Amino acid sequence: MGRVSPLPPPGPLRTLAYATLVNTVGAGLWLAGGALYVTRDVGLSATSVGAGLTAAGLVGLSASVPLGGLADRWDPRTLRAVLQVGQAVAALAYLLVDSFPAFLAVAVPEALLAAGNLAVRAALVASVGGPDGRVHAFATLRAVANLGITVGTALAGIALAVDTHRAYQVLVVGNASTYLLSAALLLRLPPQPAADGARRTPGTLRRGGPLRDGRFLAVSGASAVLSTHVTVLVLVVPLWTVNRAGAPPPVVSTVLLVNTVLTVLLAVRLSRGAERAAPAARKLRRAGLVLAAATPLYAVTGVLPVLPAVVLLLVATAVWTVGDLWHSAAGAGLAYDLAPAGAIGAYQGADGLLAGLAQALGRGLLTLLVLGGGPVGWLALGGIFAAAGLAAPALARRAIADRPAPEARPAGVPG
Repeated sequence: MGRVSPLPPPGPLRTLAYATLVNTVGAGLWLAGGALYVTRDVGLSATSVGAGLTAAGLVGLSASVPLGGLADRWDPRTLRAVLQVGQAVAALAYLLVDSFPAFLAVAVPEALLAAGNLAVRAALVASVGGPDGRVHAFATLRAVANLGITVGTALAGIALAVDTHRAYQVLVVGNASTYLLSAALLLRLPPQPAADGARRTPGTLRRGGPLRDGRFLAVSGASAVLSTHVTVLVLVVPLWTVNRAGAPPPVVSTVLLVNTVLTVLLAVRLSRGAERAAPAARKLRRAGLVLAAATPLYAVTGVLPVLPAVVLLLVATAVWTVGDLWHSAAGAGLAYDLAPAGAIGAYQGADGLLAGLAQALGRGLLTLLVLGGGPVGWLALGGIFAAAGLAAPALARRAIADRPAPEARPAGVPG
């Protein structure tokens, strides 16, 4: 079972994995059914929902650094549980939405809680995994999350097939319930005093925090550019598959299933060697080059007959997933290792802020680049990914060289 199941051995990481699994089942429910609920059942237009979610998402990013910093000073386990209770309340509030202003009144606080929770989650993972196990823990939870989202998406299909007011209400309540159950599981973890158990000392923190740490932001910015592979896979590839490759719509599900299965099977294995900044930067370079190598494969599908195009779409997605997983592990390793001791949460918040901005901007820009530019657009995207990956090692070396030296320990104090 150890080779097949993404769940880790018994211990704190397994408890955290169960909490993640439950939480992401709810995420799958809402990802698959949320937009249909607010359009078909509530009656809002798709345009207004898209604009509202975009605005709420951008506002929500402002919570990343403050709540991440709070996780450096307070038990991140308890903080995350509190945030998830808040998210349960926000999820239930969708039952009261009957207009666009009401939708915004729910979507904005929900986005603030969600963005802050990601930074707190990263601090909690660092605390549970420790300096040598946090990237492994991050990759393990990535695999578990993909499994949970798949289960939630399948369950949402039942409500969508029924397509009644009561079915959509059950979907909303089910999503809210997973937040509460996940929070209860988190409280089974032992208290986590601070990310990495580190104290804030004058020599470990930069004046102004992560948003003034230019060299860290440069590394995180390169990683953020590569993080747009998520947008490409879930938005651009489906549209390309149907509109340019001419494949039937069910092929989109098969393409995404390839990514899900490979993530569950390979996330932990491909995360090895990314615990420290220098090797993580080299892995980020490989990620950029592999993502770039997949772009001409996608481009060719636009000029092939349907059957070979579908086969090549699946091959391209398998290559894309390897780059995706290398980026995920390398980005986490860099953000963890370049953060000063005692500021893990704040720095994770800054890293998440840049990734969120890149993905928000990428939805429109990447769609225009690839769908508007066709094969040339794919090749241009590959060039962007290759450039970001190739820049990562040099940027990381500058950030490593700029780190303050560790303080000397008093005589007789163990390291």
